[in-house]
Amino acid sequence: MTKAKRIDGKAKAEQLAESITEQTAALLREHGITPGLAVVIIGEDPASQVYVRNKKRRAESCGFYSVQHTMAGDASQEDVLKLINELNNDNAIHGILVQLPLPDQLDEQTITQAISPNKDVDGFHFVNIGKLTAGHTADAFVPCTPAGCMLMIEDALGPDLSGKTAVIIGRSNIVGKPMASLLMQRNATVTVTHSRTKDLPKVVRNADIVVAAVGRPDMVKADWIKPGAVVIDVGINRVEKTINGETKLRLTGDVDYEDVCTVASAVTPVPGGVGPMTITMLMFNTLRSARLFAGLPG
Repeated sequence: MTKAKRIDGKAKAEQLAESITEQTAALLREHGITPGLAVVIIGEDPASQVYVRNKKRRAESCGFYSVQHTMAGDASQEDVLKLINELNNDNAIHGILVQLPLPDQLDEQTITQAISPNKDVDGFHFVNIGKLTAGHTADAFVPCTPAGCMLMIEDALGPDLSGKTAVIIGRSNIVGKPMASLLMQRNATVTVTHSRTKDLPKVVRNADIVVAAVGRPDMVKADWIKPGAVVIDVGINRVEKTINGETKLRLTGDVDYEDVCTVASAVTPVPGGVGPMTITMLMFNTLRSARLFAGLPG
């Protein structure tokens, strides 16, 4: 039995980061501009702290100007909006990211929509979402996770997905919906599924491309997958696993990787798949923002 190809997101991310670093140096050399990324973190959520450190480390390795604003967990919405307004008006900052999730007293939509669409490198602003949905992405920012997934799908199947069927498991604004827009722009026939979908495994089994983004550990099994399909696992779940008699917390995706590898043609692992690509696409968007700020093609 042929085992599926492992889609190495970490290696792909490193390759892209090298290109971003080269273009960043050229932007400084030729135009005197260094891409600036500001990350705002509110509270002490351990996972968020790890994500922010990884983003800052990647930004600095690419040659960016990187700043982190850490606010107390009881920060008021007024104070958060004041900081965002200051960053919106800071010409040294080209990308603003507010790390999610937010403490309960803060309204996520109000805060994400306060970021200037021109600096919304997460791609969450309604202006950027609208441009993506309409297919006008020349000066828009695509959410980082779907953008990274799309590059890996293109590596596996090519840029034109005409005749291919794609099923997305999950309809979130961060992954599911923008992923559908990107796949349709590449001419795929797309179905978005969710918790109310009837006979979900049967629907998924018709897909040439499966994108799983629901947050349910190892939910997608081999008997869900059409032979030869490409499977992109967006899920990041921390679960207890016993290995050699020792129980530890492990990262796992929404896809049962070993099981699905017996059927699919290519699968992303967790960790080492979508995660590294998401962070690198954030750098890509920040570089694009700096180029657009300078009046250059994105």
